Amino acid sequence: MDLHIAIIGAGMGGLACALALSKRGFKNIDVYESASNLGFVGAGIQLAPNMARILDRLGVWKDIEKEAVDLKETSIRQGDTDNELGHVDLRYIRSTYGYPHMVGHRASLAGALFAGCQREPSITFHFSATVESVQSFSPKPTFTVKPRNGDLYQVTCDVLLAADGVKSLTRSKLLADLNIHAEIQDTNQAAYRIMLTRAQVSHDPELLALINGDNVTRWIGEKRHIIAYPVSSKEIYNISTVQPDTNFAAAPSATYTTKGSKDSMLKIFADFCPKIQRMLALVPDGEVCEWKLRVHSPLPTWVHGCVALVGDACHPTLPHLAQGAAQAIEDAAVLAVVLAKCPDSSPASLNKALRVYEAVRKERAETLVELAAQSGRALHLGDGAAKAERDRAFAALKEKKGGGVPDKWADAEVQKKIYGFDCMNVAEEEFEKLFQGLKAHV
Repeated sequence: MDLHIAIIGAGMGGLACALALSKRGFKNIDVYESASNLGFVGAGIQLAPNMARILDRLGVWKDIEKEAVDLKETSIRQGDTDNELGHVDLRYIRSTYGYPHMVGHRASLAGALFAGCQREPSITFHFSATVESVQSFSPKPTFTVKPRNGDLYQVTCDVLLAADGVKSLTRSKLLADLNIHAEIQDTNQAAYRIMLTRAQVSHDPELLALINGDNVTRWIGEKRHIIAYPVSSKEIYNISTVQPDTNFAAAPSATYTTKGSKDSMLKIFADFCPKIQRMLALVPDGEVCEWKLRVHSPLPTWVHGCVALVGDACHPTLPHLAQGAAQAIEDAAVLAVVLAKCPDSSPASLNKALRVYEAVRKERAETLVELAAQSGRALHLGDGAAKAERDRAFAALKEKKGGGVPDKWADAEVQKKIYGFDCMNVAEEEFEKLFQGLKAHV
């Protein structure tokens, strides 16, 4: 419990790692974050049962749940006509998995995790502290930190957890050290993230009905879709889009966000129904933000010596299953279990414990990354035989004839695979067998 554990990044994965480890009794946890403060921003986020279960065990779920909206149903609609293609009742989720499927504001989730960390004396945050390089991975990881105001300094720790995102410097260094070539992949897709207040939609009865509802709506069209739902006690209507990338194609590869053009956004969805036109027209000029959607080719390993990658650093995903943050939080929960169960603090044992984490998490996370991509391909079909087949599957669903849902997020079998999996229990039960079967790589 006296291990010095360093965490790079104070996003969802980094915060969850720190809190989960502290709750397991670790006493010396340092978090390095390049931003000067967490400045909670962002848009809506889906709070699936597999995430809620972990957050509850960490003691922060009740604060998040207070402002979240409990989803009762989802409607998948044709973008140009607003005709409903499919409808799924979500009320069964609470009784089946012990937690509802809720939606909330990212700031609420991050804020609750940060507040939980601040209550733990074992966690120290270092803001305005950019990790510039990683010198060694074992027996004790060493890395260099550049404070915004100050001189470079080196940190040596027992375990280094890199939750430094899709642009992870640690991942690049880890792969180079192992002579592995794997790259960030361009999806040729981008996303607008928009939030409308209740006051902005109050004059429009159709839009007011959306913010007052307990449902998530997805409007789909060729190579594009819009997903929307109320958050923050139904005071905000959250809208996320996916569309072909045009603005980032010529930008430097390091560019992931940009101020979007309202005119461009309206043109991209110009053939969508009048309700969508009115909704998008309400977005104030200058408040259109566009995100580049990038993923990463699957990595041969997430672990090198006493260093492990976490969240988007090792399994960035498209948003179509709404599992990005949930999977980072699962990573954190499993890391806390395996490090707590590690029989001693030798680098050899720590390496094996981290590789148990990889064994429990890697295949599951990568399967969900592929399922999200698969769902996106189905949602974005243009006219043709494949779209006709997809729409027949949606129709069968409405007529209660059974069969899978083309939108995998709403498919009961996929939900069972995602929500019914208790990663912490699996890690507890499988640790001994997996640990004993490994040889240390240090």
